Amino acid sequence: MMNRRAFSTALAAGAAASLMSARGMAANPDQPKASNIVLVHGLFADGSCWSEVIPRLQTAGLNVTSVQNPLTTLPEAVAAAERVLERQNGPTVLVGHSFSGMIVTEAGVHRNVSALVYVAARAPDAGEDYTALASKFPTPPATAGIVFDGDEGRLSEAAFLRDFAGDLPQAKAKVLFAVQQPFHKALLNGKTTQAAWRSKPSFYAVSTEDRTINPDLERFMAKRMGAKTVEVKASHLSLISRPDEIANLILEAAGQRD
Repeated sequence: MMNRRAFSTALAAGAAASLMSARGMAANPDQPKASNIVLVHGLFADGSCWSEVIPRLQTAGLNVTSVQNPLTTLPEAVAAAERVLERQNGPTVLVGHSFSGMIVTEAGVHRNVSALVYVAARAPDAGEDYTALASKFPTPPATAGIVFDGDEGRLSEAAFLRDFAGDLPQAKAKVLFAVQQPFHKALLNGKTTQAAWRSKPSFYAVSTEDRTINPDLERFMAKRMGAKTVEVKASHLSLISRPDEIANLILEAAGQRD
């Protein structure tokens, strides 16, 4: 039988979970419409990876900026995003793909950020060891395809085409492989010091065919943050293979969709 203290603890936990779910699944009536979108890319890519999403957002009349993530250290990557956020005039939706979910989680507390969007992205809690969290789920195939030249890491061509961009035409995937930016080992050691998703409306696009981040890990992170979640039948690069669905989620986060 549950004692009074245990019951009170469980009741409080349930209330907190309900509050978080309500925050993510329903629009906040006090949340202003956003006229700015800031996009951040992850590993194995550069800012051009948003090229299919950007025109869809611009057509909707939004001001869009794609951050060039230096992929050096987490503090330097966060600083690059913060410089762009500082230039925005008014409410801004901060969007991250893949590794840059770390950046969204950290930089998303910026005063200009009105909502967060995670696209098949990492979503750690403050101070959380993401590697330890990911180890609770089966290792995705792309991990075995990472190769290092000294301190710089990248995906092999085979892994890039099969496990990163598996649902894209090979010719298009090879173009993306050609502009792949190497990341520094030090980047992977960074930990967030705060979790913006605990205080900002959050949205998450799970890639159901993802071979770079385990889809069940994506689902776990989305549920934990109470995010409005959509599942997209896509590889890790849903922002390229399914840009309409990703753009629509961003528009919803900006208050441009019901």
